[in-house]
Amino acid sequence: MNVRDSILVTGGAGFIGSNFVLGWLENTSSAVLNLDLLTYAGNPANLASLDGNSRYAFQRGDICDAQLVARLLREQRPRAIVHFAAESHVDRSIVAPDAFVRTNVFGTFTLLEQARIYWNMLSGAERDGFRFLHVSTDEVYGTLGPEDPAFHENTPYAPNSPYAASKAGSDHLARAYFHTYGMPVLTTNCSNNYGPFQFPEKLIPLMILNALEGKPLPVYGDGKNVRDWLYVEDHCAAIRTVLEKGRPGETYNIGGNSERANIDVVNTICDLVDEMRPGAGGERRKLITYVQDRPGHDRRYAIDATKIARELGWKPAERFESGLRKTVRWYLEHPEWIENVRTGAYRAWIEQNYAERAEIEPVRQGLK
Repeated sequence: MNVRDSILVTGGAGFIGSNFVLGWLENTSSAVLNLDLLTYAGNPANLASLDGNSRYAFQRGDICDAQLVARLLREQRPRAIVHFAAESHVDRSIVAPDAFVRTNVFGTFTLLEQARIYWNMLSGAERDGFRFLHVSTDEVYGTLGPEDPAFHENTPYAPNSPYAASKAGSDHLARAYFHTYGMPVLTTNCSNNYGPFQFPEKLIPLMILNALEGKPLPVYGDGKNVRDWLYVEDHCAAIRTVLEKGRPGETYNIGGNSERANIDVVNTICDLVDEMRPGAGGERRKLITYVQDRPGHDRRYAIDATKIARELGWKPAERFESGLRKTVRWYLEHPEWIENVRTGAYRAWIEQNYAERAEIEPVRQGLK
């Protein structure tokens, strides 16, 4: 395979990243090199279906490792970098913000700087066609009141958690590398994702699994915090569209047009689990328990995705109701994946397979 017909994906073993890798290989003829450190939410089992696929290769490594990033770019000569790798859970950022600053700010800087050096070595069509796509979040914009208009690409940044602040910092670096160096950087800011392979500390998978097992369903505060929900496959399709058609230097907001209060999401999950797996204990809504709100909990997020629809022709294909039904069904049909995540068995597998290797050979499946 022509080495120039490949992309580098960071964080491709995580929730959104693994869905993107699977969708990319299904919808394009390009190869993928996946760079992932395999921290707690990075799970190679998400990509088990790619075993033996000649267009996929994996490299375990840290985006903060400039030498590693430089070597991969030099050897693989990808035509694009799609940057998912990030610490992303707000609750974890409140307890341990240092990891978020390291990965989200310094890691993004390292990637941008090595990409700039690599891009400057290219010429002709390779240089003109190269893209760096930085995947970010709507949380950089802060919070909205009940009647406020949705976030748009020019909404001022006002991050309220260490996680959001670290992503805002990475967004600013991405913008600076375009405006200062002319590097062809694209940024996307998405709303809350849901779907297969999401680590069960997040709201939707946590509620599905607790409802299935008859455990309490902890809802923060009064449950009326509002989020716009985006099915992960729609998000991945949007990123492919931005990579193909987006204008360098631009930001594109990606949303699902599906604002829902958290309590409404939980009630719907209860009803779907009741329907698909009726329990002897009766309705799962009885399991809902209101717990103390987390510090600085943003009240409402909403995305105005007019720009990407108008300029690039993308709109979400999935309605929230149909996407949530697919998601609940996926978790009910994949108990082995859930067990491996919850027990930490996948972590033991990672250590057994990777701990004694200094590096994974990234060209083992024909990218070179």
